Amino acid sequence: MPSLYAYRAQWFSNVRADLLAGLVVALALIPEAIAFSIIAGVDPKVGLYASFSIAVLIAFVGGRPGMISAATAATAVLMVTLVRDHGLQYLLAATVLAGLLQIGAGLLKLGQVMRFVSRSVMTGFVNALAILIFMAQLPELVGVTGLTYVMVAAGLAIIYLFPYLTRVVPSPLVCIVVLTAAAIALDLDVRTVGDMGELPSTLPVFLIPDIPLTLETLLIILPYSAAVAVVGLLESLMTAQIVDDLTDTSSDRDQECIGQGLANTATGFIGGMAGCAMIGQSIINVKSGGRGRLSTFAAGVLLLFMILVLGDLVSSIPMPALVAIMIMVSIGTFSWSSVKNLRDHPRSSSIVMLATVICVIFTHNLAIGVLVGVLLSGIFFAWKIAQLFRVSSTLSDDGRSRTYIVEGQLFFASAEDFMAAFDFKETLEKVTIDVSRAHIWDISSVAALDMAVLKFRRDGAEVEIVGMNAASETIVDRLAIHDKPNALDKLMAH
Repeated sequence: MPSLYAYRAQWFSNVRADLLAGLVVALALIPEAIAFSIIAGVDPKVGLYASFSIAVLIAFVGGRPGMISAATAATAVLMVTLVRDHGLQYLLAATVLAGLLQIGAGLLKLGQVMRFVSRSVMTGFVNALAILIFMAQLPELVGVTGLTYVMVAAGLAIIYLFPYLTRVVPSPLVCIVVLTAAAIALDLDVRTVGDMGELPSTLPVFLIPDIPLTLETLLIILPYSAAVAVVGLLESLMTAQIVDDLTDTSSDRDQECIGQGLANTATGFIGGMAGCAMIGQSIINVKSGGRGRLSTFAAGVLLLFMILVLGDLVSSIPMPALVAIMIMVSIGTFSWSSVKNLRDHPRSSSIVMLATVICVIFTHNLAIGVLVGVLLSGIFFAWKIAQLFRVSSTLSDDGRSRTYIVEGQLFFASAEDFMAAFDFKETLEKVTIDVSRAHIWDISSVAALDMAVLKFRRDGAEVEIVGMNAASETIVDRLAIHDKPNALDKLMAH
């Protein structure tokens, strides 16, 4: 966590803008929380209570000020089968366990694995989410009257043109106010937030999930909890990176893991479902001027205030207003430059980006898309490094000894080229393998070195390995067998 002074600045250095941004986000959270509850197969209040609880708690214990966390589709879809087969109480228990797993991940500092996610994967992740956000609005744009399209167009016009007049009030908030006032005053026949589900009328209360505390129960919820924990952290950490880039600030990834875990654990005890960071609402927050923890806290508190105190008014908000905001988010989220740069960027980077987008869109599973992208990035990286590998040789004047000079990284992808560089049919008295310009990385490269040494020795040549650095020497001493009895037989057995 930051120092007390820095922590206080994260709360109170941007009060007016944070409060206004929090209001806009709270309005955008309501229909989505209801929609995610419907996805999971539970009452709308489960998603709404979760969004309130997670947003408020993460404001205090999260590692990324200004990022919005709440109930999300990414975690809701993972709970569908659990709710269908076992009911709401098992969902709440799974939420608590997912939070505990996330706390453990933070304590183990697993947030640092984000360094292995390449820029191409990040770009693909962002583009896929932008497309999914837009696709999520299509049900509100299909089979509707022309009035809906007019209101969406009017909302987009307000969002993009109002900032030319003033930036004191966030344009998405103006969009909601103007279109709601117009819908009420003119009695317009359009779909409203109230049409999505009934809003709760009471405060959430503390409760312990009503499930048997047995090993069987644990085995039922553990797979769901583990999936939610992984997907939730993945989306949260990637969203944090995006907010870092948008605000030119940094976040504490391990603290964010712990914060997400604490928020989910507590949320399970008040009747809410698991959630994580939301890229759409986080971008709304940032673009509306939100930068500090107060914006996230305000979003959660105002969400609860509006559904309990202003429920009738909130129910009257026309969906076209919120659709317009989410379309703005999808447009602003998508990396348009990545399309323009497809030809200019290395082909491997473009393939990774497109593969990530395609996998996320078709599976609606962020974890699968990112995993595919990371794996492809690793394969392409290994291939590139293997191309930099080279073995040259010089023969002594008397023709009785040869020195092989190995340059580059010797690992599983370059082991075959390493073996192909030796002429085992040549009659020699001595062979020197100079690895002073190389690094030996893994068991595959050690096995290749073993094979080369043993093949030369089998034909009567003396073999000497020179120039090995300390790290290479450590792995060779531990794994190599070329100096052990019956070495060739052991190697062939492997």
